[in-house]
Amino acid sequence: MNAWDIIKIILQILGGMGAFLIGMKLLSENMTKLAHGKLRKMLNKTAKSRFAGVGIGAAVTVLGQSSAFTTVMVVGLVNAGIMTLFQATAIIMGANIGTTLNAWVIAIGGSDITVVFFGLAAVGVLMTMFSKKDKVVTVGSVIAAFGLIFVGLKFMSGALSFEAGTPEYDAVTPVLSAIKNPILLLLLGIAITALVQSSTAVNAIILTMATAGLTIGSGGNSALYIIIGSNIGTCVTALISSLGASSNAKRAALIHFLFNLFGGIIFMIILLCWKGFADTVLGGVFPTGSMQLGETDMAPGMQIAFFHTLFNVTNALLFLPFVKGFVWIAEHVVRDGKKKSQSDIIFGDLDERLMRSPSVALGHIYLQTGKMFSYAMDTLDASFRAFVQKDVAGADEIAKRNLDLSESNKVAVSTLVKISAAALAEEDEKTVSTLHYVLNDIMRIGELADNVVKYTHHYVEDSLVFSEEFITMIEGMYDKISALSVAALSAFLEKDRTSLAKVDALEDGIDEDRKILIERHIKRLNEGKCQPQNSGVFINLVGNLERAADHITYIAHSID
Repeated sequence: MNAWDIIKIILQILGGMGAFLIGMKLLSENMTKLAHGKLRKMLNKTAKSRFAGVGIGAAVTVLGQSSAFTTVMVVGLVNAGIMTLFQATAIIMGANIGTTLNAWVIAIGGSDITVVFFGLAAVGVLMTMFSKKDKVVTVGSVIAAFGLIFVGLKFMSGALSFEAGTPEYDAVTPVLSAIKNPILLLLLGIAITALVQSSTAVNAIILTMATAGLTIGSGGNSALYIIIGSNIGTCVTALISSLGASSNAKRAALIHFLFNLFGGIIFMIILLCWKGFADTVLGGVFPTGSMQLGETDMAPGMQIAFFHTLFNVTNALLFLPFVKGFVWIAEHVVRDGKKKSQSDIIFGDLDERLMRSPSVALGHIYLQTGKMFSYAMDTLDASFRAFVQKDVAGADEIAKRNLDLSESNKVAVSTLVKISAAALAEEDEKTVSTLHYVLNDIMRIGELADNVVKYTHHYVEDSLVFSEEFITMIEGMYDKISALSVAALSAFLEKDRTSLAKVDALEDGIDEDRKILIERHIKRLNEGKCQPQNSGVFINLVGNLERAADHITYIAHSID
């Protein structure tokens, strides 16, 4: 074999790997888009049951086609305070199980039967080219991605399919068998996976080589050491992702690493002590030559896929009872950093990890918008109470809270723009549009709170006098506004249309209160019972509170 032949083999492997990785990326993106609401709902459940958490983690990984995808998302949710470490640990264990599906797909990727799948790429492309329906285009992209994955696997398989005794076989075999030390093979698996940040890519290479009949290391358990290393190496993605995140996010990434590390140590001990593990256990389940598809023996690839599943399922069963133990270790290794203020927790920038799934990121922004709404209402409440108590000392605090709202609005709007740039399902596009309007209503509530502060200054500085009747009635009106905000927030967060009738009834009552207050004020003016200089503050205050109720009602009806 000359140098050019070696270069062609390397280029064919790299080309096949490139097609495979692009196919995986397209599959992940479009499966996530296709399952938009499902991913968000599953992750938002954050089940207290560790078994349910494992199931959620496995399901999300199957949909997202990557355990790194799920783990990084989990780190983002923990960082945002949406998920606890206990919940994250179970989901991470499930993610490791979910990713084993890829190994089974790869195991048949080098067989002659994959030619059947090549047509999928063309079918998928045609669907994306000629359909105008968003869902059909997404499904077409998924089908095309599957086709591309099998094309890539077939290219790699073809590059590594050498017959014994040929110059190619004699040239490649010494290279593959050069590393025989189990620890070096383990480190090789860790290093390559950390470099490409995909255990699936490493598994694809090992499985393709096994299917092609090539011996790695000294044979036997050698390939399994690399598989164990790839499982440990995939933790690097989450560890890198946690840098600069909260203490809990770092702990979630550490738990992922510890889970795979401890599992890797246990299996390394088993394999080092049981030299014939691959032949006895894996060969017993899938005997060599027992799965002949065309001219390809699928058994070696199936053996490795089975080991990958066995490794992750066994680890989950072993460690699931000790979830609290993993949390305890992580909490003692990673100490709490500087605590964030309440404002930072509510109004911080979107965790970029969540952008791996625009739908999940959108769900997070939706919840943050609900927090902004509550913050705006607290601001309006503080300004109204200051008016009733003739207190001008809180003006600076109201101004600071409105500045928080303004900064938060900028972050939210810029994040929505980022999310809009991603491929979104039609339902998510509508949600983005809705949130823009809701954010505008929230900002108006904050501005109205600022107006109330100005009326308080006039009330105090101009020595205005308001009757007990007025104060009692205005407080009654505001009580209805408070009840309205509670009902509106519930309707918004839970998308509960049945509560809109209550919202509308409260809003009608507030409108009626405004009308009665104005009528009685005018009557008192005509009877000389009220100072004319009170009118400006009186009418504007009542009008502003009624406008706040309108914006609250708009937020509730945004779910229509």
